[in-house]
Amino acid sequence: MIVNNEMSLSFPSKSCNEAFARCVVSGFLMSLDPTINELSDLKTAVSEAVTNCIVHGYRRQDGIIYIKGKIKNGNHVVIRIRDKGCGIADVKKAMEPLFTTAPEEERAGLGFAVMQSFCDKVRVKSEPEKGTTVVLEKIIGSNES
Repeated sequence: MIVNNEMSLSFPSKSCNEAFARCVVSGFLMSLDPTINELSDLKTAVSEAVTNCIVHGYRRQDGIIYIKGKIKNGNHVVIRIRDKGCGIADVKKAMEPLFTTAPEEERAGLGFAVMQSFCDKVRVKSEPEKGTTVVLEKIIGSNES
C-alpha cells in the first residue's frame, strides 16, 4: 500500500463546522480530479458523519471532532471521522435505516444509509462512553459514480 497524501483536522462540535469539514475534505480530494458526482458523494457522506458526531455523539454538547484523510494507491480515498462522545451501544441497530437516538429533533435515522449509498465501504467502530469512529472509503475514477 502506497500512501500518496494524508491530512489531519480537528475542530469543535458546532453545527457551523459541518460545512467547514465538507470544504476541507473537498479541497483534499482535488488532486485526484474527481467528477462532480464523486466529490458530491464524499462531501455528503462526510456531512452525515460529522452531523452524527454533533447530534448523537456529543448530544449537542462541546466536544472535538477529528478527521483524518488518506489517499492510497493513487485513487483510494479513506476518510476517518471520530468523536469522543457517548458512543453507540449497538452499532448494527444504529446502522438500520430509520433508527435514530434523537427523534425529538425530528431526525430521519438515515445517516448511515446515506453514507453507505455514497461510499464504496463504510465501517463503524464504537464503544459506549468512549466515542465512535466512522471510516468512509471510495475509489475515485472508478466510473461507478
